[in-house]
This record gives sequence, structure tokens and C-alpha cells, in this order.
Amino acid sequence: MESLRNLEESLGGGVYGSVGASGAEGGERREGGKRGRRPGRKAQLDKQDMKAKLERSRQSARECRARKKLRYQYLEELVADRERSVLALRKELDKYYKWNMELDQGRMPEGLEAVLQEIGAVKQEETKPF
Repeated sequence: MESLRNLEESLGGGVYGSVGASGAEGGERREGGKRGRRPGRKAQLDKQDMKAKLERSRQSARECRARKKLRYQYLEELVADRERSVLALRKELDKYYKWNMELDQGRMPEGLEAVLQEIGAVKQEETKPF
């Protein structure tokens, strides 16, 4: 190992065999921090690892589809609930529109007095002693 370093120094090679602007002229060598892929990395993965990875991927896809299905079911229920609310409000609006038409014609609509008493708009006459 020592002779290899001496040979490198005599040739003037740094980390990559040439002198750069980083000051590798004195034979300094970086031990850690290598970049790039290691050769032979794919050879370490055998068929069992690939099968396990593929099965994990399939399981993840199944879970994703199940979550998506639940999300769509929740959204469909939410839309149906909102549609029911809209229909109820339209029905109530139609009732009030008909009541308004009857009031304009000078008639008292059915159910209006009960609603007014319910909300307390019509106060019943109370006799107070003097």
C-alpha cells in the first residue's frame, strides 16, 4: 500500500490521477465522500429480493385502491346529503313563496299563524290588572 502511494506521488496524481485546483498536489487523498454508484450493486440483489419488492409494490397498490374507493364512497355520501338539504330548502322556499302570494291577495295562508306563534312573533294578549 505504501509503495502504491509513493508511485502516485511520484506521478503527481491526486484523487483522480491529476492535479486539480483543490490542492491535491502534495499527494493528499480523500478517503471518504466518493460519489456515484458502486460497481456490482445490482449483482447483490437476487431474485428473492426482487420478488419481495414486487410483492410489496402490489400490496401498496391494493391498499391505495382501497383508500381511493373509501374516499369516493365518502364523497358520494356527502354529495347525496347536500342534495337532500338543497331539496328540503327548495321545498321550504316554495312554501314561503306561496304564502307570500296569498298574503298579497289578502288571505291568511294555512300554517302561517302556527309558525308565527312558534317563533314568538305573535304575542297573545295578556290582561294586566291596573
